[in-house]
Amino acid sequence: MSRIFWTNLALFPVVLGANVLLSANVLAAEQLDNAETEAPIIASTAIAKDQPKVDRQLIAQTSEADNQNSMSQVTSVSQFSDVQPTDWAFQALQSLVERYGCIAGYPNGTYRGNRALTRYEFAAGLNACLDRVNELIATATADLVTKQDLATLQRLQEEFSAELATLRGRVDSLEARTAELEAHQFSTTTKLVGEAIFAVTDNFGGNDTNNTVFQDRVRLDLQTSFTGKDTLHTRLATGNAVGLTLPNGTYESTQTFNLSPSTNNSVAIDWLSYYFPIGNSQVYIAATGGIHSDYVPTVNPYFEDYDGGNGALSTFASESPIYRIGGGAGAGVNLVFGGANSSFKPSVTLGYLASEGANPALGSGLVEGNYAALAQLSLNVGDRLTLAGTYVHGYHGAGSALFDLGGITSGVVGTSQANFVAGGNPYQSNSYGIEAAFKPSNKLSISGFVLYSDITDLVANNDGEVWSYGVGVALPDLGKKGNLLGIFAGAQPYLGSVGGDRPYHIEGFYRYRVTDNISITPGVIWLTNPGQAANSDNAVIGTLRTTFNF
Repeated sequence: MSRIFWTNLALFPVVLGANVLLSANVLAAEQLDNAETEAPIIASTAIAKDQPKVDRQLIAQTSEADNQNSMSQVTSVSQFSDVQPTDWAFQALQSLVERYGCIAGYPNGTYRGNRALTRYEFAAGLNACLDRVNELIATATADLVTKQDLATLQRLQEEFSAELATLRGRVDSLEARTAELEAHQFSTTTKLVGEAIFAVTDNFGGNDTNNTVFQDRVRLDLQTSFTGKDTLHTRLATGNAVGLTLPNGTYESTQTFNLSPSTNNSVAIDWLSYYFPIGNSQVYIAATGGIHSDYVPTVNPYFEDYDGGNGALSTFASESPIYRIGGGAGAGVNLVFGGANSSFKPSVTLGYLASEGANPALGSGLVEGNYAALAQLSLNVGDRLTLAGTYVHGYHGAGSALFDLGGITSGVVGTSQANFVAGGNPYQSNSYGIEAAFKPSNKLSISGFVLYSDITDLVANNDGEVWSYGVGVALPDLGKKGNLLGIFAGAQPYLGSVGGDRPYHIEGFYRYRVTDNISITPGVIWLTNPGQAANSDNAVIGTLRTTFNF
């Protein structure tokens, strides 16, 4: 439909030049149409543990976009920042706003009058103005409505009668379907987010004692919102995936799907936490299964996936090992500074997690057992560069691994020497990390980290220093939207005072997005000098991972 055709009509030239005259019926129809193919989304600033790292930003951006796409009534044309007195439709728009009050604008103060308009949108706008005219007549203010306007309205009403009838039919049908959905919905406050991983993996290096295995892990996350901005996560998990055995008893082969509460497919609640916002900041409380990356930016985009099935293969490549120190029950807060439109956004994150928080025995509990306290300063410069500095202080009881992720007795990354510097004695750790991510374009991301841990044996003199570093290159949407090529290389956590060569880790994977809910990720992990043993055989681990998200 041509816009210029209507420029000679005093009442409607601007209606045809805008998209903001949609009535409540059309808005409802469009939202319900979307419900045909999309599950209802609970608006939340919380971070889902099984979602890609970039989803943290997408949640906030989606909420902001939803607010901008909603409409509100205006009383003066001067309220529109994108409408100028020199615009060809200014006078007509001014008349509609001030005489009839049937113009709605966006909350950000824009009118968006240059967007193309459909006949259905025009019919809805016409209907809105007709309702307003009827209201004026009913309230004895008919002198505001001229005969010419009424004649124009009548002609337009006849012209678009078919569209109006169609819209009424659509709304009636969608209302009936909505009532049926509400009557059979699982919950008005809770939605289910699930992930299932099938993985075939084997070690093809020298001195291999592993067989080819086919493993699985399933996570079902019940996400409940009470205010629309908070989220309670109750996650059920099961699986049979275990890491491959490498020489010298190391943890360098651990992949993200190996992290499961069981190895015999028994179901357990492996994560129970609650997020809620305070202004621009966010508070995190974990009753069980909490880890630092739940609440702190790990600054490793595309590789980090909360140990899910769409990021890096290994626990080493997915995030800096500093975030693997400790876990369990506790709390964290992410304080964000700077306005929504600011290109300089610093944040301060503080957190405390206790591995034995539920154990009332002496030497355990929230404060006397194993714990890890974190502090991080992050800085976002625009949307291209992120820098962070991290400090973690931890206490580790006798026989505890350094990178235990709250598991206490076993590590999830690094060599055995790095995880048990003090042998079987209790010890303290002070760890320092630097993380950075640079995104020069939407098709390229470069990220990396450096970790240094100072270990103090509380019984003997088994002090030591643990080091780790790595850098990764990610190419998102390579070959197809949703695909990802990732290459990561570095040194897994190692004890600096031990002889032998450093344990280097080189990983490459390609995630192919079959559908929006299914991805296949073949990849290879090459480990040199496992266990920091001189002249030890390298390990080459091949993995084919299939991930189902629902």
